[in-house]
Order: sequence, then C-alpha cells, then structure tokens
Amino acid sequence: MFDFLSQKFSSIFSSFSGKKTLDQASVDEAIAQVKDALLSADVPYDLVEQFTQSVSDELVGKKLIGSLKPQEQLLKVVNDKLLTFLGGDDNRSFSVTIPSALMVMGLQGSGKTTTIAKLAYFLKKEAEKRNKSRRILVASVDFYRPAAVDQLQVVAGQAGVDFYRAQSTDPLEAALEIQRYWRDNRYEIMLLDTAGRLHVDSPMLQELQAIDRELQPKQKLLVLDAMTGQESLAVARAFDQAIGFQSAILSKTDSDSRGGAAFSFRYALKKPIIFIGTGEKVENLDQFHPERVAGRMLGMGDIKTLIEQAEQKIKKSEQDQMTNSFEQGKMTLNDFAQQMDMVNRLGSLSSVMKYIPGMGSAQIPEGALEQGQREMVQFRAIISSMTLKERVYPRVLNDSRKQRVAKGAGVGVSEVNKLLSRFDQMQQYAKLVKKSGGLRNLFNK
Repeated sequence: MFDFLSQKFSSIFSSFSGKKTLDQASVDEAIAQVKDALLSADVPYDLVEQFTQSVSDELVGKKLIGSLKPQEQLLKVVNDKLLTFLGGDDNRSFSVTIPSALMVMGLQGSGKTTTIAKLAYFLKKEAEKRNKSRRILVASVDFYRPAAVDQLQVVAGQAGVDFYRAQSTDPLEAALEIQRYWRDNRYEIMLLDTAGRLHVDSPMLQELQAIDRELQPKQKLLVLDAMTGQESLAVARAFDQAIGFQSAILSKTDSDSRGGAAFSFRYALKKPIIFIGTGEKVENLDQFHPERVAGRMLGMGDIKTLIEQAEQKIKKSEQDQMTNSFEQGKMTLNDFAQQMDMVNRLGSLSSVMKYIPGMGSAQIPEGALEQGQREMVQFRAIISSMTLKERVYPRVLNDSRKQRVAKGAGVGVSEVNKLLSRFDQMQQYAKLVKKSGGLRNLFNK
C-alpha cells in the first residue's frame, strides 16, 4: 500500500538533491509535487490543501537547520507534518481489560471476518509472550452474507481460539445468546462479528445500535478496506455518527491501494488506526505505528517492524544458532539452507525489501526479484540433493559429485557452481564478522 507514495516522495526528494537553497520558487515546486502525489494517492482535496499549506508555512522564510541541505530540510518538514497527520507520537499498544467484549464492525467485503481471527491470534500471542494464556471466544451475528458464520469458524480454528455458533438467527437474540455463553463459560475476551452490507444503510445501522445498546461492549472496532480510498472516510463517519467506535483496523494494505486512507483517517476523524492487515494469514496483522508508516511512505523503510516479524516467525534458538555460526566464522551449506528458509518465512523478497531503508522505493525490475526468489528455491533443492558430508564439507564436491547433485535437483552443473560461489561469498562475510569481533561490533562501527 505504501509503495505508491514512497516512489512519489522519493522522486520529489531526489529532484532537490542538487539544490543549494530553498527559495520561494523551490518551495512552490516542492509543494506542487507533494500536492500531486497526495491527490494521486486518493487523499481528499481539503486534506491535501491543509497538509501542503502546513509544509509551505514551515519552509517559507525559514533558515536551514544546522548543516541540513535543502533536500534534507524538505524531508524533515514533510516527515514532521506527515507524523502529525498519522497520529504523531501516539504509539499506544493495543490492549484489552479482562473480561472484555469487543464488537467488530465494517462493510461486507472489508475483510472483517478474517480480521477478527487475526485480532484473536494477536491477543493470544501477546499473552503467550508474558507466559499467560487467554480464553478467547469468537462468534458471529452476520446472517446476511452466505457462509459468513462458517467462514469465521474456519479462521477461528486457524487462529487457535474457540468459536460458538448461536442457535438463534435473529441478530439481536443471537448476540445476547453469545454473550450468555461467553459469561457462563468464563471466557476472558469475546470478539463479535457483526453483519455488514455492501453500502451503509439504515437497517444495518439500526441493528448495530440495538446490539451495542444491549451488549455494551468494552470496545467497538471498525474494519476499513484500504482499497476504497476516500470512500473509507465516508464509511467511517457514518459508523461513527450512528454507533461510535474507538479505533480502526485498515485491511488489505498488501493490495494495490495507494495509501490515501492511511494518510487521511487519523487527521480527519481524530481516531487512531491500531492495526493494518498485511496478508491473508492469521499472523498477517501489524500494529500501526505512525513514525514507522511515515518512514515507509517517505522511502526510509521500517526495520523495527521487520525485526518484530522475524521475532514472531523465527525461533530464538534458530536465530542464536545462525548468529553463532556467523560469529565463529564457520558456515556450512546446512546453515545456508536454514538462512534461506528463515528468509522465506518472512515472505517474498519483494515484501521484505519494502521494509529496508532505501529499497522500498528502489526501481528494481520485478523480474530481478522473481529471479532471486527462483534461485533460492533452486539452491534449496540443490542442497537437499547433497549428502550430509557434502553439506558440511563442500570442498569434497568434485565433478562427478556435482553431476550427481545436479541430476538429483533437476538442474545443470552450472547452477551447482553458482550455489557454491554464493556460499563462498557468505563464508567470506562470516570470516569478516569473526575478525570484527561479532555482529554487534561490526554494525556499531
């Protein structure tokens, strides 16, 4: 979702790299380009005007800060104003009191049901980090969309939380039945999936009002589809005026959306976005941190989120083993294979690149990333075709052994040689790490 704005902003900053001053003409040029980028990202015109005016006010007639170059000054001001729009330093972690009933709302097709499973999974994993367990129940009163209740049952199983199917098919009666079951069975958290429509209408809002009045949930969350752009703001305002909600979750941010919803929501509604959905799996839910999102929009990456994802998807024992191998300067092809497996768990190369500073907006041909992905799969197959001795002592791979390995992996000998060349490069890097006194010393220099 952030790729579009990242590329736009990076292009703007690059065009100022050779300028020595930020005169009125330069400021006007920058403002015009920023305005064009935001309008192209489907940000409402009035918000674009407010944002660009605030940037202009900060730049015009102001002296450069310290030794900052015009390009850096422009980047700093845009980043500061972007942070204001996204929520400033509001980095509150999502938490719920125990017991809590959470009412989740959204239009049909917004990804609401899948998001509930992701949220349940998140709450479960957060508790496990503190060596606790949470009794979480999910249930649905969405009787309008075919198989909505069945879908929730499936994704609840994927999240590893309990599901309850109400006997009643009247939304309000079913909600009260679910609430009784939740209390009688001493669940700590309940996530209730409510019915949506393709568009906001009075019957849906009245139904939600009745459920809200009777259940009095601790929190009401709104799921918004990032792909709907400006329309998401109109939807949010309608829900807020009719029922009210505390915060929003932006779904489908891994889609082709242009980021306008994320840019606009917090400033327009004065409510936080707490999560963004980044994929179809239950673990694909990231907390929304304004400064990290601003960094991604401006092409500065998001290393913190990448590290958090690595901590979630890669066991600490695996991380420690890989670190030890590097620091001792002793890498084997088994280590190389494990390294590739860990990268794959983080996602595709293109998805990982977006979190690395300077790479999210880099104009890397899609074919190059696809080729890299194919090579990883190919290398993994080649290593799997080797004996244990060959993986630990690759120097024993003579021509006949290489031919056998290539045949087993379904590749040519040239591909085996390419793998060995890449492995040799990694070994040289491991030796560098060892000479530098370890990974920490290397990166602190």
